[in-house]
Amino acid sequence: MKLVVASNNPGKLREFGELLAPLGWETLPQSALGVPECEEPHCTFVENALEKARHAARCTGLPALADDSGLCVHALGGAPGVYSARYAGEPKSDDRNNQKLIADLADQPDRRAHYVCALVFVRHADDPQPIIAEGEWYGEIVDQKRGQGGFGYDPFFYLADLGKTVAELDPAEKNRCSHRGLALQHLIERLQARR
Repeated sequence: MKLVVASNNPGKLREFGELLAPLGWETLPQSALGVPECEEPHCTFVENALEKARHAARCTGLPALADDSGLCVHALGGAPGVYSARYAGEPKSDDRNNQKLIADLADQPDRRAHYVCALVFVRHADDPQPIIAEGEWYGEIVDQKRGQGGFGYDPFFYLADLGKTVAELDPAEKNRCSHRGLALQHLIERLQARR
């Protein structure tokens, strides 16, 4: 089955490819099909993911998978939230986003945070019953970068139960327990139940 992935984020594309390959799905990045980036005008992850999935399906005629994900920090009222990729403004920069996050948390004792992933699968652009799946991954923000893996906020997202940041996990371990991995497991269960 061919599936367009409505993302241009290399980290996300790699993770989706790894997670969907065992199911025999051929994932095609939207950039390979000439799909321009979609606006993300909404204040919730699920609405933005639905917008992106419909846009990719409309442009390609293929089923589409889109996600909107980000980091929600308790002490910041859920920020950066849907603005995670652009938290420090344009152009997007993981380094600048992380610097802003650490600066914003400088006087905050509460470092709890969680990653959120909302996944949306549509069979076509006007699919009346999109499959929506969500995953959350809880941890806390540390001040010092740790690890070389992952992307985004991963070097600062600490998992107390593992004693590591996400950037210190190997890719297979990350895929097993990440917000994206959990959301994809839920999505796959829903897809299989629909057959």
